[in-house]
Amino acid sequence: MIRVFMLVPGLEFPHFCAQCEDYPCVESCPVDALRVSKKTGAVLVDSEKCTACGQCIDACPGRIPHMHPREKHIVICDLCNGDPQCVKVCRKGSWNVLRTVSRRDETSYKLYARKPEEVTRDLAAKIYGEKGDEYL
Repeated sequence: MIRVFMLVPGLEFPHFCAQCEDYPCVESCPVDALRVSKKTGAVLVDSEKCTACGQCIDACPGRIPHMHPREKHIVICDLCNGDPQCVKVCRKGSWNVLRTVSRRDETSYKLYARKPEEVTRDLAAKIYGEKGDEYL
């Protein structure tokens, strides 16, 4: 599941798990409800174990995990077992903004994990220029 943030009206953006090499969300879980898929590197949630304490949200540099809207557990994109459906829908709709990429060991993916507020600030500046700060 992709999380879409809209902290400023009109500035929606998808926010993805960067799959940090040290997985702080997994390490923070007090009940071992999170694990890393060996196949995809995605964080998998055991909804039976998860207590929705939110420690993984606080530990995540991008604040990607979020509460399920109706059930008492955390939700994180599981990459659809290596075949992300969001990428297929994006291509089918001719938006072409999502694609799958191979993971490289020499890359620090934690660099891409940014808080939604940071992304919103940058996006507002790019779209509205100097007046971007007025919308924050």
